[in-house]
Amino acid sequence: MIKVGIVGGTGYTGVELLRLLAVHPQVQLTAITSRKEDGLPVADMFPSLRGRVDIAFSSPEKANLIQCDVVFFATPHGVAMAQAPALLAAGVKVIDLAADFRLKDLAVFEQWYKIPHTAPELIEQAVYGLPELNRDNIKRATLVANPGCYPTTMQLGYVPLLKAGLIDAGNLIADCKSGVSGAGRKAEIGILFSESSDNFKAYGVSGHRHLPETTAQLQRFTDQKVGLIFTPHLVPMIRGMHSTLYARLNKEIGNEQLQALFEAEYRDAPFVDVMPFGAHPETRSTRGSNMLRMALHRPDVDGVPGNTVIVLVVQDNLVKGASGQAVQCMNLMFDLDESMGLTQIALLP
Repeated sequence: MIKVGIVGGTGYTGVELLRLLAVHPQVQLTAITSRKEDGLPVADMFPSLRGRVDIAFSSPEKANLIQCDVVFFATPHGVAMAQAPALLAAGVKVIDLAADFRLKDLAVFEQWYKIPHTAPELIEQAVYGLPELNRDNIKRATLVANPGCYPTTMQLGYVPLLKAGLIDAGNLIADCKSGVSGAGRKAEIGILFSESSDNFKAYGVSGHRHLPETTAQLQRFTDQKVGLIFTPHLVPMIRGMHSTLYARLNKEIGNEQLQALFEAEYRDAPFVDVMPFGAHPETRSTRGSNMLRMALHRPDVDGVPGNTVIVLVVQDNLVKGASGQAVQCMNLMFDLDESMGLTQIALLP
């Protein structure tokens, strides 16, 4: 059994980790930290876990995380970089759901996150945790940087086209929407029910933290300089993410060939569903599951296929966009079946 610790177990990604790991056949939940809730049984805060999680929160000082085999950080940016060095030195594997190790360029990290990086020696050691694009490296990793939710959809949607050299990498447009849970479990006016319900708005238009992460990862798959316009939006639902990705084709290719390209790329990816050409994936088809679904479109111009390809991508922002992906990485790091504990079917309605 894998002894698992979670730092920051009271937020949405933390409780999502608990939901998934509580039924994982190879996991023993060993420690869950919360300074404020020290001593409170986890099931008292989250009744959905009654009968599944029987341990209490403990303060970071009391939690013996070094006894764990792996520790997940479901914390704000900056926490993992402070605690990961000691854990790694003790032989504990680390999966960070925040952004502490996603960016290899230290200056870029400090520019976007406005905090100094206190463990720069670990940046090169960290492996980017997107299994469909980095599976072999994750298997050998001791420190994994879990991807952001938006970057997951954009990378999986664009990479097949970039690898094949079919699109102009300098002119990519991503129009993305997320449910309110993506903002975290905190009290802020903008995400209160009365503010976000019956409302729709863009944010981070002049620059979003997920932009440098996405462009850096996409750049791995093309010799062209990546130019990405990324506009996130907040939609009045709890869970779900929908990304509409636009790219301009620079080579002649048929729609059947485009479809075959994506099907071949994700043939061995258990959590990527390439739907039929022209399909319209819905966010609710992934709600509560680790599945990401995508579909290709190509608008006609004067009755013939134009040179714009559109990729529609949906996922649950808390599962494949965060905690489910982290568990997927854990499975790979411990040589387990990649899909173990993650085969839940999406909730409908």
